[in-house]
Amino acid sequence: MERDLCIAMAMLCFTVPLQCGASEAVSAVELAAQAARHEHGEGVPRDPALARTLYCRAARLGYAPAQYALGWMLANGRGGARDDGAARHLFTLAAAQGHVQAHTMATQLAAAPLAPPCLLPDLPPPPKFDLPPVAMWTPHPQIARLVGRLAPEFNVDPLLVLAIISVESGFNARAVSPKQAQGLMQLIPETAQRFQVRDVFNEEQNVRGGLAYLRWLLAYFKGNVTLVTAAYNAGEKAVDRHGGVPPYQETRDYVKKISTLYHQTVHPYQRDLLSVTSPIAAK
Repeated sequence: MERDLCIAMAMLCFTVPLQCGASEAVSAVELAAQAARHEHGEGVPRDPALARTLYCRAARLGYAPAQYALGWMLANGRGGARDDGAARHLFTLAAAQGHVQAHTMATQLAAAPLAPPCLLPDLPPPPKFDLPPVAMWTPHPQIARLVGRLAPEFNVDPLLVLAIISVESGFNARAVSPKQAQGLMQLIPETAQRFQVRDVFNEEQNVRGGLAYLRWLLAYFKGNVTLVTAAYNAGEKAVDRHGGVPPYQETRDYVKKISTLYHQTVHPYQRDLLSVTSPIAAK
């Protein structure tokens, strides 16, 4: 048993891309071992949800067996909801370290890879934003309150979100554009799938999807509100291709409309989000 643990520690230090001391290696191996016991009920009460948590702590340290085990639980809905995107992300991480089964599993999942929240670095305290003055957005106080509740979860200014909703859909939760952008924040099908929005006409799901996209765009464009709003309209690839606001009259008018409602040009952003999802095509 001691020999096996030493071998596992040596393998971990070889594969984990961090300064690997003995205590870190033991921690990851022991966490994964505890997780396995709770997953299968070996000498402890069976607790798949706790197993997920322990596997994720070990996976965050870069331990490929834990990344694979957590991916398997997520792909099969063990201990919680099924999440193929997170599972594929974990399988890809483990496969990059030579885990053969993880490589096989990664190729069998079609969902876009998306890191589970527990793998993301700890975030600093969210920035403080003023809640939207509901009277300013009448006759839409319910949506203003919804945005005021959800936006802080994503570290996005509620007033920016309300400006986008106002221009995108006019607060019409059933709005559909000629390009099939849908709902309050006018999510195209690719964006809805990318950020796991199942019912695009559900107000809360739609706003959450739009917030997730905005949070990513803010990181991608380093808080430049002009580029973020241009990308929300035309797609980040179009902004990249033109080196700024694309020369489309629709996009330029869109950016001007947003700027009349939201006057900030710089917004706080989370630097750790850039590797989580990849750019998509324009709307």
